[in-house]
Amino acid sequence: QVQLVESGGGLVQAGGSLRLSCAASGSIFRINAMAWYRQAPGKQRDLVATITSGGSTNYADSVKGRFTISRDNAKNTVHLQMNSLKPEDTAVYACNARGTTIATTGFSSWGQGTQVTVSS
Repeated sequence: QVQLVESGGGLVQAGGSLRLSCAASGSIFRINAMAWYRQAPGKQRDLVATITSGGSTNYADSVKGRFTISRDNAKNTVHLQMNSLKPEDTAVYACNARGTTIATTGFSSWGQGTQVTVSS
């Protein structure tokens, strides 16, 4: 079992900042990549940012320059620093991790999500 728990969501005014965190635990041998997704009401889940264990990052065009993803491999934790927030950033943000378990099986696990609400 690999469990992910997100934290740091909340309500913030436009132009403000939030920092999300996601910690993975369980029978983890190696995490190859972690990512943040978001899902706004009435929409499908979209990829926001990804980061590999080596530190390579990718961002959705809509957040590039405003959001920064980072990781602490030793703690199996990923963060998403969100600056200059806009109302359209309002969504449930969920963390995903993929890698290999101690039993040498592959995994892809999701957190339950944390709500981010940006008011105008």
